[in-house]
Amino acid sequence: MDSRGLIAAKHVQANTTLSSPISVTVIESPNVPTIGVGEGTWPSMRETLKKIGINEADLFSCCDASFKQASKFVHWENSQVALNNTTVNNQNHSYFHPFSLPVGNNQFDLGAQVGMHSPDQPLPFAQQVCYQSILCEQNLAPKQITLKAYDYIANYGYHLDAGKFSLLLKDHCIKQLNVKYISAHITSVNNDTNGDIASVSTQNNGDIQGDLFIDCSGAQSLLLGKHFNIPFCSQKNTLFNDTALAIQVPYEHENSPIASCTLSTAQTSGWIWNIGLQSRCGVGYVYSSQHTSDSSAEDELEQYLNSLNKTKNNANTSIRKLSFTPGYYEKFWHKNCVAVGMSLWFIEPLEASALAMIEQAAQMISEQLPVTKSTMAITAKRFNKKFITHWQQIIEFLKLHYVLSKRDDSEYWVDNRNPEPFPTRCKKCLNYGNIEHHHHLILRTVILCFLRQVINMFYTACTSTPGRVEKIMNKMKLYSGH
Repeated sequence: MDSRGLIAAKHVQANTTLSSPISVTVIESPNVPTIGVGEGTWPSMRETLKKIGINEADLFSCCDASFKQASKFVHWENSQVALNNTTVNNQNHSYFHPFSLPVGNNQFDLGAQVGMHSPDQPLPFAQQVCYQSILCEQNLAPKQITLKAYDYIANYGYHLDAGKFSLLLKDHCIKQLNVKYISAHITSVNNDTNGDIASVSTQNNGDIQGDLFIDCSGAQSLLLGKHFNIPFCSQKNTLFNDTALAIQVPYEHENSPIASCTLSTAQTSGWIWNIGLQSRCGVGYVYSSQHTSDSSAEDELEQYLNSLNKTKNNANTSIRKLSFTPGYYEKFWHKNCVAVGMSLWFIEPLEASALAMIEQAAQMISEQLPVTKSTMAITAKRFNKKFITHWQQIIEFLKLHYVLSKRDDSEYWVDNRNPEPFPTRCKKCLNYGNIEHHHHLILRTVILCFLRQVINMFYTACTSTPGRVEKIMNKMKLYSGH
């Protein structure tokens, strides 16, 4: 059990629309460590935290948190070697997916304006239509210190320590939301005569009964996968990455600037994430084991760290290897069991989409919690239809990051650009015309669709901001011009 299960518990307990009170029990095994690599959120997390009553200042002080305004993609379009050996404009070695919508998005056709000021050397699309990439490049904050908690000038999410975030959520759920917490290892799952789960047996706490079981057991998928044997739909033919090497490294200096965007730097067989927290950076290389070895991947990761004047020798932790199969289960909700998080799906952490989907799933469960078991099948059918569609769209969106690349410096990138395994809708998009001719059009469409998807979940909140945020904003060289 990690932050995923606690997010589900707090949503159900805090937001349920049922007239009669419900009892929520969280069972966490003391024998299973948390993965702790999901350190970036979407802006929807602000509304989630506000709804359950967590003070934003507590998030910053307890979770080593910082602002996240965007994702920055480096060397995804062209490799560093290609940039060094050609006349390609070096400013195009990166692009942003900012959290603020393009200015004038609903007023006129932004695509028609792209490159108009300088057709030979156009600025990146995000920089032409949105100011947020400039804030990120200059390590500026998305808000002023005078703004209330959760208010903003530029839209933002968070970078945070996943382990500390879980502890904050656990403490809040127990003390403020009256969630019952049990530390126990589950040994078996027991059905009733109808095939529903009646109870789970634990090592030290006996049998624990329930009407609805939310499976947040991670990659083990104890209930949905192992107990009900729901088939798993592998997406490895579309998304090749299946392994990650993760490490935590300190800043070079105490006052080093904190990046307010997640850095994603493409490599020969995958990409490296770099997430800046208050006291350290979370860095990891996610790659395809079919295209490189673990030792070669570790060498590339070390080269990246050396380029930042960091080494694995001065890291806060040793390198951890994580293996996974990209994909999702055929059903998300079966009988009286619904899975959330890694119990249901796992894909590479590109765009931090998984945590946002957990928020959406937990919200729908709380809002449409069945009043009786007789209506559960209707809710389950609706839930399955919605989130299978969502995950198919997420997979298509992530694949487009690779499809639109011009890299051909390794088999990994050549295979990723091969149109054969593309999802059907990706093929239709790319068949619209010659990919080179329509490259900016497609990029524009991808970015706008992504931003519209994200903005639908964003809200503005108004509460007070104690002084802890001030330290973070000062360290990020607060932009106070507007």
